[in-house]
Amino acid sequence: MIRRLLPLLCCFTALSLHAAPATFAEAKRLAWPLYEQQSTEFYCGCKYSGNRVDLRSCGYTPRKNANRAQRIEWEHIVPAWVIGHQRQCWQKGGRKNCAANDAQFRKAEADLHNLVPSIGEVNGDRSNYSFAWLPQKSHQYGRCETVVDFKARKVMPRPAIRGMIARTYFYMSDRYKLRLSKQDRQLYEAWSKAYPPKVWEQQRNQQVACVMGWGNPYVGKVDMSRCARKRA
Repeated sequence: MIRRLLPLLCCFTALSLHAAPATFAEAKRLAWPLYEQQSTEFYCGCKYSGNRVDLRSCGYTPRKNANRAQRIEWEHIVPAWVIGHQRQCWQKGGRKNCAANDAQFRKAEADLHNLVPSIGEVNGDRSNYSFAWLPQKSHQYGRCETVVDFKARKVMPRPAIRGMIARTYFYMSDRYKLRLSKQDRQLYEAWSKAYPPKVWEQQRNQQVACVMGWGNPYVGKVDMSRCARKRA
């Protein structure tokens, strides 16, 4: 049970110091080796190998889309929709236009601090919904503790990842000048206090910093001297 609750890696693959990815496609390519050593997805704590999810490892039961439930997809904690809707480019052509013509959007879309491996079905169900406190819905995804309320367009993540979600929202808000509502800020402040950074989150922050070139200060300090230099 303890192992199942580990939301991400406890031991990361060593990566060379790298320029921050310029596109979402490049970010996804860099994310695979970052997570491959333990390969634990975000919302339910399932293990995975390559692109295939071991649903039994976390007691996951597909809600509707069994095929999508069996594959890993890369999820933005702060959705691209949220990032883009605060920029003019989205009004003139949506995400495709932003990715093609807005450099700031591309940087935010490709930020590895905001990117996590997710069961495809949960990624699709989460959509661009905001996070919130919700009544627990038993067995929506088997033993997975994440809850999606489609009518309210809200998601309650499992306890083990609530603090990381909050700190990611604060980081993305600061770095990319994203507005947070008063209600969201109060929720994330409560989550960040109730669920302080664990060792796995600090380790992830250090390793992502070695790729991006900077860490998430809401998680803690990083030591860039620990990053292996890329060989010529």
